[in-house]
Amino acid sequence: MANPDQAKNEVRHRVWDLLTEHHAAQPDVHGSIPDFVGAELAARKLAELSVWKQARVVKAVPDKPQLPVRLLGLQQSKLLYVAVPKIAAEKPFYELDPTTLPVLPEEAAVPKKAASFARTVDTDEMPKIDLLVCGTVAVNRRGVRLGKGAGYADIEVALLQEAGLISEATTIVTTVHDLQVVDGDLPETSHDFSVDLIVTPTQVIECGPPRRPSGILWSELDPAKIAAIPALASRAARREAG
Repeated sequence: MANPDQAKNEVRHRVWDLLTEHHAAQPDVHGSIPDFVGAELAARKLAELSVWKQARVVKAVPDKPQLPVRLLGLQQSKLLYVAVPKIAAEKPFYELDPTTLPVLPEEAAVPKKAASFARTVDTDEMPKIDLLVCGTVAVNRRGVRLGKGAGYADIEVALLQEAGLISEATTIVTTVHDLQVVDGDLPETSHDFSVDLIVTPTQVIECGPPRRPSGILWSELDPAKIAAIPALASRAARREAG
């Protein structure tokens, strides 16, 4: 039996190859969260759902395929939190308040633009999240998802979970191309979270019971990963200090 990391990589490469073969994503898709054809359609389909309409606070990933989701959130007056790319800041989230943006929503939705003006916040400065939007390489109909392998999305969710800002009742959704939805089982590890909804340009898929980590699983984080992510490093230091 292949180890979980190897099995995950095999699925990722299969999906990247499939998207490339069908011209369903940008040519340089390998190694990334796919910037898929129809991302705007998927975002609009998400915006039709009651879970989106009722959400006041949305947390979204900074990946390019979720740009249309971030833009719609700002245009529809939702308080938006976006992870600093690679979680590379002591305060790991940008706060984008549509009532105080100094630029147009189209600019604010781009992380590089947001970095020039957005307030960065830690979890103790954030309200509870109504809806969490993540990026994905592959996902099955049970909601088991694979990111690109860096683990950033898992850490973001763990930070929010540990702070009590999300729970099993919080809806997690991913927007993907139909070709990214795979049949059968996908490998899972203890730090992985599942999604509740999959939204593609053509369909909405409701998934099985939610799977959430209880918080940060320190035993599964190597020292190099902790040191590379300031929000983790500061928390680790506080833990050691007692």
